Amino acid sequence: MNRSIGSPSHRSISAGGAVDFLQLDTGDAPRGGLSDWLARQIRSAIADGRLTVGSRLPATRTLAADLRVSRGVVTEAYRRLTEDGHVAGRGRGGTVVVAVPHVPATAPGGPATVLRSPAAAPRSSATAPRDPTTAPGGPVASGRKAVGEAARNLFTDPPDLGVFDAIRAAPARIDLSPGLPDLAAFPRAAWLRAERSVLGGLSPADFGYGDPRGTPALRGAVAHWLSRNRGILADPDDVMIVNGTAQALRLLVDVLRADGISGVAVEEPGSLGVRQHLRPLGTPPVPVDAHGIRVDALRATGAPAVLLTPAHQFPTGVVLGGERRRELMDWARDGGLVIEDDYDAEHRYDRPAVPALRALLPEHVCYAGSVSKLLAPALRLGWLLAPPAYREALVDAKRLIDLGSPALPQLVLAHLMESGDLERHLRLIRRHHRRRRDAMIGAIREHLPGAVVHGAAAGLHLMITFGTEARGGPYGGLRDAELATAALAHGVKVHPLSWHTQRPQPPGLVLGYAATSTAEIAEGVAVLGRLV
Repeated sequence: MNRSIGSPSHRSISAGGAVDFLQLDTGDAPRGGLSDWLARQIRSAIADGRLTVGSRLPATRTLAADLRVSRGVVTEAYRRLTEDGHVAGRGRGGTVVVAVPHVPATAPGGPATVLRSPAAAPRSSATAPRDPTTAPGGPVASGRKAVGEAARNLFTDPPDLGVFDAIRAAPARIDLSPGLPDLAAFPRAAWLRAERSVLGGLSPADFGYGDPRGTPALRGAVAHWLSRNRGILADPDDVMIVNGTAQALRLLVDVLRADGISGVAVEEPGSLGVRQHLRPLGTPPVPVDAHGIRVDALRATGAPAVLLTPAHQFPTGVVLGGERRRELMDWARDGGLVIEDDYDAEHRYDRPAVPALRALLPEHVCYAGSVSKLLAPALRLGWLLAPPAYREALVDAKRLIDLGSPALPQLVLAHLMESGDLERHLRLIRRHHRRRRDAMIGAIREHLPGAVVHGAAAGLHLMITFGTEARGGPYGGLRDAELATAALAHGVKVHPLSWHTQRPQPPGLVLGYAATSTAEIAEGVAVLGRLV
């Protein structure tokens, strides 16, 4: 397998910081041996191809900050690698990989860490002002009177295929819908620089029809990105560029159906949008608990395939635990196929990175990712890595649909990835997202006492649930679709949790925070508090 990607000068990973560099977790290091452990991890990554010759290591200060260790730990690890002849200092060029060691490869990372989000804290003694638009007979009822027929139909059960288009188009002062990054932070200057650089180097032939799998430049950049940030060893020939995860799922539906697969199990609760894409195959629900999908229940469905969001389950935010990963691998080795939507994997705040399932079981995992949450959904760029048995059929399906994704944006994205600009952007928006997440948790504690917060350690949204066991309590009898309808009538968009379930679940909401200011978050949650 050829793991050499581009020229050495374009394989920098230091310009934008370490981010999820090699899935390193200092919790795996022996006490008192951090430098030795770090040197071993980097040496192993060079040996197995995750770091290629010519790759530039993160700056010592950057990697030390990411790992939350002293800079001396990183400096000492780099010194040992230099003495071994595996890396070399190049002045302003940084520390560069120069030779491959002959050591056995070790898999990065360890068992996944499962975190439970804290329950909401008691409400402050101050009482929120009454909503002047609340009429006698109950706030939810008055909200339903205020909203028009079109808005009420948004939250019908079951939602139709156009529901996401409709809610995006619905006017609202505050949009707390999940699924968007901080769009105002899109790196326009970096994109324009990359665009000018790319256009200046193209020949006339480059403006013609290309490979339906995608441009070689982006396939190589994605393979390199996944190797150092998600622990996935992939050759550029393993990568197919698609128009976002949505097209990846559409292609898989056609190919799997032609292969005789008649059902794909899905997580419960799980994404309504995913269920809509997989509807032609059938989507038996499998319950998710605090450790991820229940593999015993998956086996009971008899489904030959399953779609998972293991790095940050949508909508609960649960990470697939280590024991469940082992059970899932046994299920896959018995003939099962995993479709891995690597949802929100890069957006984490209070926990270490977890390796992708594709890194552990490449022959049984179809892996899909995109830049919709890294940059913007408007780019419609993503990637799909499939087992060899499906690769040719997927390329044929892609060719028939559109002859390949647009080449010019692919080349610009490849430039951003290889120059370090994408990692620099990710570091910036992580800070933005974390501040907004903290603002939303604070607002929920103040205005929705007793609501339980899920999935706070990572991602771009929170899930909150309302206990219903005490009928006389503050949330007794609450219906989340009615609450979402009333919220929209008062200018606030949210997703009812019932949208993302196939079986009865406690009422709840899915609230996005990344694309909204902290002031708007506080105001939007205050409206929800008054409505309930």
